[in-house]
Amino acid sequence: MFKKKGFVLCLVIVSIFALVAVGCANGEAEVPGETTDESVVDKFDGEITGIDSGAGVMGAAEDAIAEYGLDMELVESSDAAMTASLQRAYENEEYIVVTGWAPHWKFADFNLKFLEDPKGVFGGEETINTITRQDFADEHPEVNQFLENYFLGAEDLAGAIGMMEEIDDRDEAAQAWIEENRELVDSWTEGIEVSEAGELSVTYVEWACATASTYVVRNILQDEFGYDVEVDALQAGAMWQGVASGAADFLLAAWLPGTHESYYADYSDDIVDLGPNYEGAAIGLVVPEYVDVDSIEELVE
Repeated sequence: MFKKKGFVLCLVIVSIFALVAVGCANGEAEVPGETTDESVVDKFDGEITGIDSGAGVMGAAEDAIAEYGLDMELVESSDAAMTASLQRAYENEEYIVVTGWAPHWKFADFNLKFLEDPKGVFGGEETINTITRQDFADEHPEVNQFLENYFLGAEDLAGAIGMMEEIDDRDEAAQAWIEENRELVDSWTEGIEVSEAGELSVTYVEWACATASTYVVRNILQDEFGYDVEVDALQAGAMWQGVASGAADFLLAAWLPGTHESYYADYSDDIVDLGPNYEGAAIGLVVPEYVDVDSIEELVE
Protein backbone atom coordinates (compact mmCIF):
# COMPACT_ATOMS: atom_id res chain seq x y z
CA MET A 1 0.00 0.00 0.00
CA PHE A 2 2.73 2.39 0.96
CA LYS A 3 4.60 1.46 -2.19
CA LYS A 4 1.54 2.26 -4.29
CA LYS A 5 1.07 5.63 -2.56
CA GLY A 6 4.74 6.44 -3.03
CA PHE A 7 4.55 5.57 -6.70
CA VAL A 8 1.50 7.81 -7.17
CA LEU A 9 3.22 10.66 -5.32
CA CYS A 10 6.24 10.40 -7.61
CA LEU A 11 4.01 10.56 -10.66
CA VAL A 12 2.34 13.69 -9.32
CA ILE A 13 5.69 15.40 -8.65
CA VAL A 14 7.04 14.47 -12.08
CA SER A 15 3.86 15.76 -13.72
CA ILE A 16 4.12 19.08 -11.88
CA PHE A 17 7.75 19.55 -12.97
CA ALA A 18 6.78 18.66 -16.54
CA LEU A 19 4.00 21.24 -16.59
CA VAL A 20 6.29 23.92 -15.16
CA ALA A 21 8.96 23.12 -17.73
CA VAL A 22 6.48 23.26 -20.60
CA GLY A 23 5.09 26.55 -19.31
CA CYS A 24 8.56 28.11 -19.14
CA ALA A 25 9.42 26.86 -22.59
CA ASN A 26 6.19 28.26 -24.03
CA GLY A 27 6.94 31.63 -22.47
CA GLU A 28 10.31 31.87 -24.19
CA ALA A 29 9.62 30.28 -27.57
CA GLU A 30 9.02 32.41 -30.67
CA VAL A 31 5.79 31.86 -32.52
CA PRO A 32 6.55 30.52 -36.03
CA GLY A 33 6.51 33.30 -38.63
CA GLU A 34 7.08 36.04 -36.02
CA THR A 35 10.33 37.82 -35.14
CA THR A 36 11.31 40.55 -32.72
CA ASP A 37 13.93 41.96 -35.12
CA GLU A 38 12.92 44.88 -37.33
CA SER A 39 14.05 44.83 -40.93
CA VAL A 40 16.25 47.66 -42.14
CA VAL A 41 13.37 48.98 -44.24
CA ASP A 42 11.07 49.02 -41.20
CA LYS A 43 13.64 50.98 -39.20
CA PHE A 44 13.36 53.72 -41.83
CA ASP A 45 9.53 53.39 -41.87
CA GLY A 46 9.87 52.36 -45.50
CA GLU A 47 10.57 55.95 -46.58
CA ILE A 48 13.28 58.05 -48.16
CA THR A 49 12.70 61.72 -47.31
CA GLY A 50 13.23 63.84 -50.42
CA ILE A 51 12.91 67.43 -51.61
CA ASP A 52 11.03 69.01 -54.53
CA SER A 53 10.24 66.65 -57.38
CA GLY A 54 12.12 68.62 -60.06
CA ALA A 55 15.51 68.31 -58.39
CA GLY A 56 18.08 66.08 -60.05
CA VAL A 57 18.77 64.23 -56.82
CA MET A 58 15.12 63.13 -56.75
CA GLY A 59 15.36 61.62 -60.22
CA ALA A 60 18.54 59.84 -59.20
CA ALA A 61 16.84 58.56 -56.04
CA GLU A 62 14.01 57.11 -58.13
CA ASP A 63 16.62 55.41 -60.31
CA ALA A 64 18.33 54.04 -57.20
CA ILE A 65 15.06 52.56 -55.91
CA ALA A 66 14.63 50.71 -59.21
CA GLU A 67 18.29 49.74 -59.68
CA TYR A 68 18.74 48.36 -56.17
CA GLY A 69 15.22 46.92 -55.91
CA LEU A 70 14.35 48.93 -52.81
CA ASP A 71 10.93 48.44 -51.24
CA MET A 72 10.85 52.07 -50.09
CA GLU A 73 8.81 55.14 -50.97
CA LEU A 74 10.46 58.40 -52.04
CA VAL A 75 8.54 61.16 -50.24
CA GLU A 76 8.52 64.59 -51.90
CA SER A 77 8.89 67.66 -49.68
CA SER A 78 11.29 70.61 -49.79
CA ASP A 79 14.83 71.38 -48.68
CA ALA A 80 13.51 73.03 -45.50
CA ALA A 81 11.04 70.23 -44.71
CA MET A 82 13.62 67.53 -45.37
CA THR A 83 16.13 69.24 -43.09
CA ALA A 84 13.51 69.66 -40.34
CA SER A 85 12.68 65.94 -40.52
CA LEU A 86 16.38 65.11 -40.39
CA GLN A 87 16.88 67.32 -37.34
CA ARG A 88 13.97 65.75 -35.44
CA ALA A 89 15.22 62.24 -36.17
CA TYR A 90 18.81 63.18 -35.34
CA GLU A 91 17.90 64.66 -31.96
CA ASN A 92 16.12 61.41 -31.04
CA GLU A 93 18.72 59.13 -32.67
CA GLU A 94 16.05 57.66 -34.93
CA TYR A 95 16.68 56.05 -38.30
CA ILE A 96 16.16 58.34 -41.30
CA VAL A 97 17.48 58.40 -44.87
CA VAL A 98 17.23 61.56 -46.95
CA THR A 99 18.20 62.78 -50.39
CA GLY A 100 21.28 64.85 -49.76
CA TRP A 101 24.01 66.88 -51.34
CA ALA A 102 27.24 68.52 -50.29
CA PRO A 103 28.07 71.28 -49.76
CA HIS A 104 25.18 71.79 -47.34
CA TRP A 105 25.15 73.30 -43.86
CA LYS A 106 23.60 70.11 -42.42
CA PHE A 107 26.98 68.38 -42.72
CA ALA A 108 28.45 71.01 -40.40
CA ASP A 109 25.59 70.77 -37.86
CA PHE A 110 25.04 66.99 -37.93
CA ASN A 111 27.38 64.01 -38.10
CA LEU A 112 26.22 62.51 -41.40
CA LYS A 113 27.44 60.15 -44.10
CA PHE A 114 26.62 59.37 -47.71
CA LEU A 115 25.57 55.77 -48.25
CA GLU A 116 27.93 53.95 -50.57
CA ASP A 117 26.60 53.67 -54.11
CA PRO A 118 28.40 50.66 -55.65
CA LYS A 119 26.27 50.80 -58.81
CA GLY A 120 27.11 54.46 -59.39
CA VAL A 121 23.49 55.58 -59.76
CA PHE A 122 24.20 59.01 -58.27
CA GLY A 123 27.37 59.52 -60.29
CA GLY A 124 30.68 60.80 -59.02
CA GLU A 125 31.70 64.17 -57.71
CA GLU A 126 30.27 67.20 -59.45
CA THR A 127 31.22 70.81 -59.91
CA ILE A 128 29.08 73.88 -59.29
CA ASN A 129 29.41 76.13 -62.32
CA THR A 130 28.74 79.74 -63.20
CA ILE A 131 26.42 80.22 -66.19
CA THR A 132 25.76 83.50 -68.00
CA ARG A 133 23.38 84.47 -70.75
CA GLN A 134 24.67 84.89 -74.29
CA ASP A 135 26.38 88.27 -74.96
CA PHE A 136 26.85 88.95 -71.23
CA ALA A 137 30.65 89.12 -71.57
CA ASP A 138 30.35 91.71 -74.36
CA GLU A 139 27.99 93.90 -72.35
CA HIS A 140 29.64 93.49 -68.93
CA PRO A 141 33.28 92.46 -69.48
CA GLU A 142 34.40 93.55 -66.00
CA VAL A 143 31.70 91.55 -64.23
CA ASN A 144 32.39 88.59 -66.50
CA GLN A 145 36.07 88.72 -65.50
CA PHE A 146 35.10 88.82 -61.83
CA LEU A 147 32.83 85.80 -62.31
CA GLU A 148 35.64 83.90 -64.03
CA ASN A 149 37.88 84.67 -61.03
CA TYR A 150 35.25 83.72 -58.46
CA PHE A 151 36.01 80.33 -56.87
CA LEU A 152 35.32 78.94 -53.41
CA GLY A 153 37.14 76.16 -51.59
CA ALA A 154 35.30 73.76 -49.30
CA GLU A 155 36.08 75.72 -46.13
CA ASP A 156 35.20 79.01 -47.84
CA LEU A 157 31.74 77.86 -48.85
CA ALA A 158 31.12 76.09 -45.55
CA GLY A 159 31.94 79.34 -43.78
CA ALA A 160 29.57 81.33 -45.97
CA ILE A 161 26.78 78.79 -45.41
CA GLY A 162 27.41 78.88 -41.67
CA MET A 163 27.27 82.67 -41.65
CA MET A 164 23.88 82.54 -43.38
CA GLU A 165 22.65 80.23 -40.62
CA GLU A 166 24.07 82.45 -37.88
CA ILE A 167 22.78 85.80 -39.18
CA ASP A 168 19.16 86.03 -40.33
CA ASP A 169 19.64 88.91 -42.77
CA ARG A 170 21.33 87.41 -45.83
CA ASP A 171 23.01 90.61 -46.99
CA GLU A 172 24.41 91.23 -43.51
CA ALA A 173 25.63 87.64 -43.37
CA ALA A 174 27.33 88.00 -46.76
CA GLN A 175 28.98 91.26 -45.73
CA ALA A 176 30.27 89.69 -42.51
CA TRP A 177 31.74 86.78 -44.48
CA ILE A 178 33.34 89.18 -46.99
CA GLU A 179 35.05 91.11 -44.21
CA GLU A 180 36.38 87.90 -42.67
CA ASN A 181 37.72 86.79 -46.06
CA ARG A 182 38.98 90.08 -47.44
CA GLU A 183 42.19 88.62 -48.91
CA LEU A 184 40.26 86.03 -50.92
CA VAL A 185 37.72 88.60 -52.11
CA ASP A 186 40.52 90.97 -53.17
CA SER A 187 42.04 88.20 -55.28
CA TRP A 188 38.77 88.05 -57.26
CA THR A 189 38.44 91.79 -57.77
CA GLU A 190 42.10 92.80 -58.22
CA GLY A 191 42.72 94.86 -61.35
CA ILE A 192 39.04 95.10 -62.31
CA GLU A 193 37.67 98.59 -62.84
CA VAL A 194 34.07 99.28 -63.80
CA SER A 195 33.50 102.39 -65.89
CA GLU A 196 29.72 102.38 -65.69
CA ALA A 197 27.72 100.19 -63.31
CA GLY A 198 24.08 99.35 -63.89
CA GLU A 199 21.56 96.70 -62.94
CA LEU A 200 22.13 92.97 -62.87
CA SER A 201 19.78 90.04 -62.32
CA VAL A 202 20.78 86.71 -60.77
CA THR A 203 18.71 83.54 -60.41
CA TYR A 204 19.34 80.79 -57.87
CA VAL A 205 17.72 77.83 -56.14
CA GLU A 206 16.94 77.93 -52.42
CA TRP A 207 19.71 75.53 -51.52
CA ALA A 208 21.99 76.62 -48.72
CA CYS A 209 25.11 76.57 -50.89
CA ALA A 210 23.45 78.47 -53.75
CA THR A 211 21.96 81.06 -51.39
CA ALA A 212 25.28 81.71 -49.68
CA SER A 213 27.24 81.97 -52.93
CA THR A 214 24.65 84.20 -54.62
CA TYR A 215 24.47 86.69 -51.75
CA VAL A 216 28.24 86.87 -51.42
CA VAL A 217 28.54 87.74 -55.12
CA ARG A 218 25.61 90.16 -54.94
CA ASN A 219 27.23 92.13 -52.13
CA ILE A 220 30.65 92.20 -53.78
CA LEU A 221 29.16 93.53 -57.01
CA GLN A 222 27.15 96.15 -55.13
CA ASP A 223 29.78 97.30 -52.64
CA GLU A 224 32.94 96.94 -54.74
CA PHE A 225 31.63 97.91 -58.18
CA GLY A 226 28.43 99.87 -57.54
CA TYR A 227 25.96 97.58 -59.30
CA ASP A 228 22.33 97.19 -58.30
CA VAL A 229 21.89 93.41 -58.15
CA GLU A 230 18.48 91.74 -58.03
CA VAL A 231 18.36 88.12 -56.89
CA ASP A 232 15.46 85.80 -57.63
CA ALA A 233 14.96 82.39 -55.96
CA LEU A 234 13.34 79.88 -58.33
CA GLN A 235 12.96 76.16 -58.94
CA ALA A 236 15.93 74.69 -60.82
CA GLY A 237 14.25 74.59 -64.23
CA ALA A 238 13.05 78.18 -63.99
CA MET A 239 16.51 79.28 -62.81
CA TRP A 240 18.09 77.90 -65.98
CA GLN A 241 15.30 79.13 -68.22
CA GLY A 242 15.65 82.64 -66.83
CA VAL A 243 19.29 82.89 -67.86
CA ALA A 244 18.80 81.11 -71.20
CA SER A 245 15.97 83.47 -72.16
CA GLY A 246 17.96 86.56 -71.21
CA ALA A 247 15.56 87.52 -68.42
CA ALA A 248 18.42 87.03 -65.95
CA ASP A 249 22.13 87.70 -66.40
CA PHE A 250 23.75 84.76 -64.64
CA LEU A 251 23.48 81.99 -62.08
CA LEU A 252 26.05 80.44 -59.76
CA ALA A 253 24.28 77.16 -58.98
CA ALA A 254 24.68 74.84 -61.99
CA TRP A 255 25.44 71.33 -60.70
CA LEU A 256 27.24 69.48 -63.47
CA PRO A 257 27.54 67.07 -65.12
CA GLY A 258 24.83 65.05 -63.37
CA THR A 259 22.26 66.92 -61.30
CA HIS A 260 21.41 69.58 -63.90
CA GLU A 261 22.30 67.47 -66.94
CA SER A 262 18.85 67.80 -68.52
CA TYR A 263 18.77 71.58 -68.11
CA TYR A 264 22.23 71.93 -69.61
CA ALA A 265 21.15 69.84 -72.60
CA ASP A 266 18.01 71.93 -73.06
CA TYR A 267 19.67 75.34 -72.83
CA SER A 268 23.32 74.84 -73.84
CA ASP A 269 22.88 76.79 -77.08
CA ASP A 270 21.59 79.84 -75.22
CA ILE A 271 24.04 80.12 -72.33
CA VAL A 272 27.78 80.41 -71.66
CA ASP A 273 29.43 78.11 -69.13
CA LEU A 274 32.23 79.95 -67.31
CA GLY A 275 33.32 76.79 -65.53
CA PRO A 276 33.40 75.74 -61.88
CA ASN A 277 33.11 78.10 -58.94
CA TYR A 278 33.26 75.07 -56.62
CA GLU A 279 34.63 71.53 -56.96
CA GLY A 280 33.86 68.37 -55.02
CA ALA A 281 30.07 68.60 -54.86
CA ALA A 282 28.15 65.35 -54.44
CA ILE A 283 24.61 64.00 -54.28
CA GLY A 284 23.24 60.75 -52.87
CA LEU A 285 21.35 59.16 -50.01
CA VAL A 286 22.40 60.45 -46.60
CA VAL A 287 21.97 59.02 -43.10
CA PRO A 288 23.24 60.00 -39.63
CA GLU A 289 26.52 58.36 -38.62
CA TYR A 290 24.79 56.45 -35.82
CA VAL A 291 22.70 54.53 -38.37
CA ASP A 292 24.13 51.02 -38.76
CA VAL A 293 23.88 51.07 -42.55
CA ASP A 294 26.76 51.97 -44.87
CA SER A 295 25.55 51.12 -48.38
CA ILE A 296 22.39 51.53 -50.44
CA GLU A 297 22.54 47.76 -50.98
CA GLU A 298 21.79 47.24 -47.28
CA LEU A 299 18.42 49.01 -47.60
CA VAL A 300 16.90 45.85 -49.06
CA GLU A 301 17.46 43.85 -45.86
